[in-house]
Amino acid sequence: MPTLHLAQDPDADTLLSEDPFALLVGMLLDQQFPMESAFAGPWKLKQRLGRLDVRELAEMDLDELTAAMRQTPVVHRYPASMAGRVQSLCRFLLEHHEGRAENVWAGVKTGDELLRRLTALPGFGDQKARIFLALLGKQLKVRPKGWREAAGAYGDEGAKRSVADVTSPDTLLEVRAYKQSVKAAAKQA
Repeated sequence: MPTLHLAQDPDADTLLSEDPFALLVGMLLDQQFPMESAFAGPWKLKQRLGRLDVRELAEMDLDELTAAMRQTPVVHRYPASMAGRVQSLCRFLLEHHEGRAENVWAGVKTGDELLRRLTALPGFGDQKARIFLALLGKQLKVRPKGWREAAGAYGDEGAKRSVADVTSPDTLLEVRAYKQSVKAAAKQA
């Protein structure tokens, strides 16, 4: 099993590497918040709640989950909104994938099918789904036929565009530099 380096913290990265649900939650949290902090979120929740369990999170009182996300260091800068999204994701996994995150990608035959499954997840738009698809392909070897094409530019070999390409502190800096150049170009346009 490969070791991910998304949170840039050994304990959080071990959880992400071993628990597909934690990885999915980290990806969900990865918006409007530093990437490594977002991917450390599942570890923080596990420490605060004792476990990271799909059913328990789905059934948990939303105020209680929000409070756990608000504790410092915060799980996300928008704890109430993200608590609701985490809960929606958990409920969707229970309803459509037997409560197992890995069932989202298990047995898919094509990249397009995987992309459809990912975009169906609450909180996963097209771009987030393509990035996660690229992460699955590049780092976890989930490679159904046409996965790179379905991931779009995020699937490009050698790219340093997204979390899918972060494998070390150095690659994190390369991805950050790329994102900053895109923002700078957009400002000038």
